Amino acid sequence: MKIKYTIIVLLVFGFSSLSLAQEDFFGIDTKAKRNRMSQSNLGNVFRQAVSNFSFELAAGGNYLNNQIMFNSEQPSFYPIDQVRNISNVSEIASQDTLSFRGAGFGVPINLGVRLNLFDIFTLGGGYGREMGSFSSMSSGDYDFTFDQSAYTFDKLYGTFGLVLYDAKRRVSFLKWRYRKFASQNTYMQSEKNQRMRQNYPWRFILEGEYGQMFNRSSPDANLNFSNEPYYGLALRIEREFSEYARIFVKAGAEFRSLVYAPQNLEEFQNIQQRVYGAQIGLSISLPGTKRCKVQGCGVVMKHLHEGVEYRGSSIWNFQNRKVGQWY
Repeated sequence: MKIKYTIIVLLVFGFSSLSLAQEDFFGIDTKAKRNRMSQSNLGNVFRQAVSNFSFELAAGGNYLNNQIMFNSEQPSFYPIDQVRNISNVSEIASQDTLSFRGAGFGVPINLGVRLNLFDIFTLGGGYGREMGSFSSMSSGDYDFTFDQSAYTFDKLYGTFGLVLYDAKRRVSFLKWRYRKFASQNTYMQSEKNQRMRQNYPWRFILEGEYGQMFNRSSPDANLNFSNEPYYGLALRIEREFSEYARIFVKAGAEFRSLVYAPQNLEEFQNIQQRVYGAQIGLSISLPGTKRCKVQGCGVVMKHLHEGVEYRGSSIWNFQNRKVGQWY
């Protein structure tokens, strides 16, 4: 009985030692688990919290489509001129309704912050500036002309995103795809495991945007934004260079509302503006783990010193690199 008990104890101890050996080699943590990031409890909580934040800078181009359903009791107060078919001069009557359309181009620059929520949602906000030009709006023989074409708009915005596909969802998809193969099929199981271990740097996010526009330099003194907030919807595609650095491309549409209100006139005209744009940007996450500065430690992966996790490389490199990533 004592011999059996001794054997069981030795087996348990052996498996425990093997498990520990698989988890830690020379201070290198090989399992994807969350470790302490600071000696103090407060510092640990703070570093774990800030590691979910990232800052980003983006710029791109916007195509603007302006539309106004014009109807006024006093059309003469508006900058409308007949520029086509001038041999047949006609005036706009108060009962007429004209659909004016125009276009423009803008260059947006946005600075924002993002919060990662459980790798499922993203919550963010930021400040943006857009510079560009409007063309006059036309309807049949008439043009609705602004004082100038150039404009500068600012905006404060918030975003909410849903992660559609990333490395974690790819693993789940591969498990579902290979479910039809028996566990005894070693070839297909090996193929599945190899594909699951591959680095997948892409991330696809469906993102909604909501905010307020501000007029810094208007193409017309009578043109301004309404009190209604704007909203938008976009697809964001990210490509990771490391756990902390990534570039992204974002394409989508925004819907804004402006008003044209002539002086000494109580009425105004609503201008609906649809914006179709694309941006490219850089996003940097705040590193929760400190860079290792232990004398003589040359580990380039994430590793532990006295129970505290450190990173061995800069934020521009993957910390736990795989085959083909040792650069």
